[in-house]
Amino acid sequence: MTIPETAEPNRPARRRRIRRRLRRMGRTPRTRVRGPSFNRLIPNILTMLGLCAGLSGMRFALEHQFAHAAVALLIAACIDGLDGRIARLLRGTTRFGAEFDSLSDFVCFGVAPSFVLLIWCLEDAGRYAFVPCIMFTVCMALRLARFNASLDDDDKPDYSANFFTGVPAPAGAGIVLFPVFLGLEADRMHAEGLAAFARAPIVSAVCLILTGLLLVSTLPVWSFKNFKVPARYVLPLMLGTGLYAAVLVADPWGALAAAGLFYVAILPFSRRSYHRLKRAAEDMSETVEEEAI
Repeated sequence: MTIPETAEPNRPARRRRIRRRLRRMGRTPRTRVRGPSFNRLIPNILTMLGLCAGLSGMRFALEHQFAHAAVALLIAACIDGLDGRIARLLRGTTRFGAEFDSLSDFVCFGVAPSFVLLIWCLEDAGRYAFVPCIMFTVCMALRLARFNASLDDDDKPDYSANFFTGVPAPAGAGIVLFPVFLGLEADRMHAEGLAAFARAPIVSAVCLILTGLLLVSTLPVWSFKNFKVPARYVLPLMLGTGLYAAVLVADPWGALAAAGLFYVAILPFSRRSYHRLKRAAEDMSETVEEEAI
């Protein structure tokens, strides 16, 4: 059954009559809510949860529950790797979200790791033991500020899109927590000598200073965002990832300590790859200029 075309003009009048009846009944028609959609709030909610995880890590460190503190910072790192990608998938990237994410990274990866190491072994190591903590936190702030400033730089070459300038913030936090991972693994193995080495103030101080220098350095580091894996390496990579996941479940602290050492070991290869791409781009530009002449 079709509605005659003469009934179309009566629809607005009918709606007005319905609204009048609703007002007489003490009910008002539903008004349209103005504001951002929930999709745009999901990345900011994740960032806030990551910030809460970083702050919880500091609280666990105060209670000398270093295993819980390490887990909380790892959760913050995982959330930091997800919120930006989810924002791009949901088309919810905003300037507020970028600034909020940067401030959360500073707290979770700049303040919390140095605070954990301070409680870990530097608290009673003398009046100069706090200097490496300050240096690491300042270097993290400078690294994040440089990263935010580079977002507006449109003159970067194409080959640099797959590289960070300096070690990224979550990786820096993971490297600097190496003494904690090593000490927790030594406690699990009941290795007193290794535990004493991990709790030596000089070890934590060296980790803080060297990691701070890596953060503010101009070392090109793989970002792994658009990293393409050759077809012949796909299966070994998947098998290796599954094997590492199994080791991570069975022996988490040893696996995390080994991951930090492995990440530091691949930094020279990252630099070599960057300079190889740079030389190739320069040779190509010289060839184009010669052909144009």
